[in-house]
Amino acid sequence: MTRFLIVEDHPLFREALESAVCVAIPDAEIFQAASIDEALEVLSSTHQIDLVLLDLSMPGTIGLSGVMRIRKAFPKSPIVIVSGYEDLEIVQSVLALGVSGYIPKSTSKRELTDSIGEVLRGTIYLPKRYREAARTRRPRVDNRELLKSLHDLTPQQLRVLDMLRRGLQNKQIAYELKICETTVKVHVSDILRKLNVFSRTNAIIEISKIDFASLICSPPVKHQVSERIET
Repeated sequence: MTRFLIVEDHPLFREALESAVCVAIPDAEIFQAASIDEALEVLSSTHQIDLVLLDLSMPGTIGLSGVMRIRKAFPKSPIVIVSGYEDLEIVQSVLALGVSGYIPKSTSKRELTDSIGEVLRGTIYLPKRYREAARTRRPRVDNRELLKSLHDLTPQQLRVLDMLRRGLQNKQIAYELKICETTVKVHVSDILRKLNVFSRTNAIIEISKIDFASLICSPPVKHQVSERIET
């Protein structure tokens, strides 16, 4: 069973998010929290939360402090920000913390539902307008920079990346590596973040000209509720 944690202090928007989750994953188990402290309690007492849907503006938080507390305490828990802030600089700052996506609260319910499904498949989700803006602001990465990024991956992440390159799905990767599918999703999200790409396809394109087999054997180098979302 897929488990979600919705961290949102607005009751109506919690209901809207729960409705979107139920459409995406009908048999999902959903937990709710109205503060960061409540969220940490749920994460501490519940086995394997597959996805945290988190609002940035929570009681007792300033700026990115809420997401940073959860990332620090539970670094392997995938987090998607669902926020009323739509400034690109805020989005990029949150992505740098290693979250699995950023969804504005103005997003339609259908797109919200689709984005949840994408994240569960290991994609870092951003609305199209953010992806395009991020690409125009990022410098073109040459092969040397790409190699540095690949060396930031752990040996297990390199194995997962090689399997992605060969077209394997999360369930197949989990079977091959003898790990749970949730762990594969975490690895995929980390890989996309470290390679500074937004999807498996982008990652595969980036590494297509690299001698991947030699890298696997190498040690890593240290170095208010929107009316568009209906309840």
